[in-house]
Amino acid sequence: MLMKVAEFEKLFRQAASLDVDKNDLKRISDFLRNKLYDLLVVAERNARYNGRDLIFEPDLPITKGLQETLREFRRMDTVLELKPVLDALAALPPLDLEVTEDVRNLLPELAGALVVAYARVLKELDPALKNPRTEHHERAERVFNLLL
Repeated sequence: MLMKVAEFEKLFRQAASLDVDKNDLKRISDFLRNKLYDLLVVAERNARYNGRDLIFEPDLPITKGLQETLREFRRMDTVLELKPVLDALAALPPLDLEVTEDVRNLLPELAGALVVAYARVLKELDPALKNPRTEHHERAERVFNLLL
């Protein structure tokens, strides 16, 4: 899991006034872990393109919208730990390039921002939504797959 259950629940409530089912958290965590990994894979390509053997923060393909969500996450006063994020990413194939300390330290905040963005996508898809079900998650995942 990218973060503790209580942290997921808090972010969903703060970001979109949603109550997320504990049974869905593993699915959400795995999906967002994969999106975080996708960002790192593209960052690796960008680093190589720029002739570097390390991934720096500017290599990450962070859009303006994700930057704004990252700032919003930081204002939520939630500090996520690095270890659960690294443990979750360890389940995926290793990158060929190492990340810098700055990128490594940014990973928990990026994970938090992805949770906030995901919760808000759920709410945009159904403004009356209070407790997302499988079909809501499937639609949100399709949106994320189109954009990230």
